[in-house]
Amino acid sequence: MNPREFCEGVLAGDRRTVAKTITLLESRRADHRELGQEVLDGLVPHTGSAQRVGITGPPGVGKSTFIETLGLRLLESGHRVAVLAVDPSSPVSGGSILGDKTRMERLSREEGAYIRPTPSGGTLGGVSHRTREAMLVCEAAGYDVVLVETVGVGQSEVEVRSMVDFFCVLLQPGAGDELQGIKKGVLELADVLVVNKADGDGLAAADRTRAEYVHALGLLRPASETWLPSVLTASARTGDGVDAFWQVVVDHREALTATGEREARRRRQALAWLWRLLRDGLEAAFRGSEAVEARLAELEGEVEAQKLTAPHAARALLDAFRAR
Repeated sequence: MNPREFCEGVLAGDRRTVAKTITLLESRRADHRELGQEVLDGLVPHTGSAQRVGITGPPGVGKSTFIETLGLRLLESGHRVAVLAVDPSSPVSGGSILGDKTRMERLSREEGAYIRPTPSGGTLGGVSHRTREAMLVCEAAGYDVVLVETVGVGQSEVEVRSMVDFFCVLLQPGAGDELQGIKKGVLELADVLVVNKADGDGLAAADRTRAEYVHALGLLRPASETWLPSVLTASARTGDGVDAFWQVVVDHREALTATGEREARRRRQALAWLWRLLRDGLEAAFRGSEAVEARLAELEGEVEAQKLTAPHAARALLDAFRAR
């Protein structure tokens, strides 16, 4: 397939072509990446209208179940939903389970939904290296809601905030003890906190946890001048609170659109993406430099043997790179 055929397939909503395009963008092969970028350039004019929602939370909080319940509700309302689910990659083997389609079995069978599991590939921040590109491909394919599920490993998962319109943090009932450890992380950037599993025996604990986080948010400075974050309770299992959550997403979009903050946030995100790609490109150029390669092994050995400090070695390599 040539770039024009790829673009036509994506714009027609062909799921197979959408998957192939994202695979090209994620590939490490230069020819694949070049073709994928050419396709992406052709798709960009057809992107930007979707509601982008990032959802994070600790392992076991029920992110996949919550997303599936939300996705099914959105499909009933006439939306088309894409889910970009990031799985952790093993630091030893580099492999990833990619089991999100299994965890979202009902949603994956729906014609109006597309689920793309992606390994994190060691990328920090809870997302994969090409999540932004995959998001644009899904938007061009006609999915008007894109849900990004992060790895879910801790308070550093703020990278997703730099690529979505709305950022949700899911919490466990009884998670108030964790408050001191994470309130200066994702809590400061969240547009809403949702205490999941608010059903059965966990309902009372969920209500207590909600009250604790309402108090915590009162101590933090909101990240937005337009929007004051709230704390909800919900049950992904029963569906209670899921509609209320989506109404908050809608209210947030309307509020930030009215003040221009939504468009300003997207402009900042575009610049952040630019600088992320520049850093990646500079690192690749640095590692591929013959001048750096000629001295790298020697300087690494001296640093390992503690004959040379890391700052000194870094300066020497950077000088070699600049002088090439």
